[in-house]
Amino acid sequence: MKLPTSYLPDKVRSAVRFAVVGTTGMFVQTGVFMLALLCMSHPEKGSWLYYIAFGIGYLLEMVPNYLCLNWYAFGTRPNIKNAGGFLLARAINLVIQLGLLPLAVYLLPDWRDDLISYVVIFIGGCVNYLICLLFFKKKKKQ
Repeated sequence: MKLPTSYLPDKVRSAVRFAVVGTTGMFVQTGVFMLALLCMSHPEKGSWLYYIAFGIGYLLEMVPNYLCLNWYAFGTRPNIKNAGGFLLARAINLVIQLGLLPLAVYLLPDWRDDLISYVVIFIGGCVNYLICLLFFKKKKKQ
């Protein structure tokens, strides 16, 4: 049985599949973030514990995200090149997210934590996709 995205052109298919993996990862990251906030007795927004909770969600989402990007989004196998590219993209993504998180908390003080995290994660994810495109490439058949 073919997946519905199988009928799309390669570039569109990888973008749609990346969005599916990324959206799933966003919910995993936010769920872990919210659970960590709960375990830490809801630290104040902008405190170190708040950012540690965000980082825990970020780290625990990375492994399944990498494997799903290889298998599903880009149709590649895990290797040193795409693992390095993934880690580079994730490092840049983390800098973007941790840079935007305090800005979002400041500009949107009345928003719920999960809504703020969705906005920040989405922006980081768009940049992440563009970087991953450089490293996740199928070898062309000769």
